Amino acid sequence: MAYDEGLAERIRAVLDGARGVTEKKMFGGIAFLLDGKMFVGLATADLMVRVGPAAHQKALARPHARPMDFTGKPMVGYVYVRPRGLVADEVLARWVHEARDFVATLPAKMRKPAAKNKPAKKKRPAATRTRRSAAGRSSGSGE
Repeated sequence: MAYDEGLAERIRAVLDGARGVTEKKMFGGIAFLLDGKMFVGLATADLMVRVGPAAHQKALARPHARPMDFTGKPMVGYVYVRPRGLVADEVLARWVHEARDFVATLPAKMRKPAAKNKPAKKKRPAATRTRRSAAGRSSGSGE
């Protein structure tokens, strides 16, 4: 299912000028990241919001919020907010800013070490391959 591009534009307006914020296509939708860490996103009509474990229950008590169960089981620290709960720009801005503020408290994202480049297998010179092939052909001819 495609994400709501209109809601994505509204999120962009809320984040206009915010430093360290990027967008990335993810989950068949779009995610907004702060310094590489996702804080809100759209994969369906619902807004995915990263609130953190400490604020999880409080977030669920807000209108139109429900547990995020993207993987089939609820993910503590993440909630979905239904579109009808995002009609007012002030409400959307509150969710977006709270998520961004939470993610700003997280430690810097650890980068995976670069994969070690394995040396390429050495090919035998063409002349060597040809001689061996020729030797194999002549010995197999029965002469």
